[in-house]
Amino acid sequence: MTHIPPDLITPAGPAPHDASATPIFQSSSFLFDTYAQIEAVFAGRSDRFIYSRGDNPTVRELEDLIARLEGAEAARGFSSGMAAICGAVLPFVQAGDRIVAVEHLYSDAFRLFETVLSRFGVETVYVDGSDTQAMVDALPGAKLVYLESPTSWTFRLQDLRAIATEARRLGVMSVIDNSWATPLFQRPHDLGIDLVVHAASKYLSGHSDTLGGLVTGRRQMIRTIDHEATHLFGGRMSPMDAFLVLRGMRTLDMRMARHMETGLTLARGLAQHAQVVAVHHPGLLAARPEGLNGFGGLFAFDLAADVDVPRFCDALRHIRIGVSWGGPESLIVPGQAACGLAGAANVFQRFGVSPRTIRLAAGLESADLLMDDLCAALQAAQEAAA
Repeated sequence: MTHIPPDLITPAGPAPHDASATPIFQSSSFLFDTYAQIEAVFAGRSDRFIYSRGDNPTVRELEDLIARLEGAEAARGFSSGMAAICGAVLPFVQAGDRIVAVEHLYSDAFRLFETVLSRFGVETVYVDGSDTQAMVDALPGAKLVYLESPTSWTFRLQDLRAIATEARRLGVMSVIDNSWATPLFQRPHDLGIDLVVHAASKYLSGHSDTLGGLVTGRRQMIRTIDHEATHLFGGRMSPMDAFLVLRGMRTLDMRMARHMETGLTLARGLAQHAQVVAVHHPGLLAARPEGLNGFGGLFAFDLAADVDVPRFCDALRHIRIGVSWGGPESLIVPGQAACGLAGAANVFQRFGVSPRTIRLAAGLESADLLMDDLCAALQAAQEAAA
């Protein structure tokens, strides 16, 4: 597991009044003493702050931190993970382009491709990302390849280096959502990926009190995002959210170690349970692709046919029902409910998520407490179905 270097924990450079934490610059705009100063900003000769919809000192501190952790030249912060995905994709495609995306991708990324980009003449084809040859075969003629390793709900892995190498040879831009692994467990830029997206609301923040997204990549690509997304879409990260993510990242390595340990303990325990027919966790695989050196605490498992799904969910006492993940609390989402997601673009139905699949986000509670809770709920649900 990669650890956060000590020099990344404290502010990079002197903070006002020697503050130990990055201050919140809760200002919408910044002032100039002379005409020459503001003229230099407008002409692109100065990087002074001017307006927080474009840039802000607190947000920039976070951007510099995530860029260094991911091994990227630059980064941009957005108001949510979906805003970051839009910022990483929309500036680089136009009518007539084709996107290659992995199956079982995040549900709202799927909606973006199916309900928005399709209206503007951008086609998306979906491929089983665990089949490297199928991914490579789909790349010729594509403009962009969109990856998640592991994928949502099914947690299938991709050979990022092989896909990125072929994509770069063909001139295909590559984007990956790295929220699950974080830069501590996976650094996609090192494997050749062009842009890396994070839902900062998840593990990076880690406290279930923040919304935010981040994109990292080469400086020129981030400039393109600035010109065509950051300033025009208005989805910039707020100073308060940037401050909260910075706070969370001070403990990221310790929290991720606990999420990984607890998640693996629960996955192994559930794999031995009679009422569980499958567990989807990359840590249970005999082999994994290059570059993945740890695991998030999010995984899924399939209930046996004699287990009543609603009763199982309602019988849990410590694990709560709720979307999102990455915070201190453990959460589940039942596939049976997710398959009924309103709207024409339903990723769960499109790629066949089983209504008996339960997605579990292992939090920071005791693994024994959580395993006892799962076993008691499984017993209650089996009795209810009898």
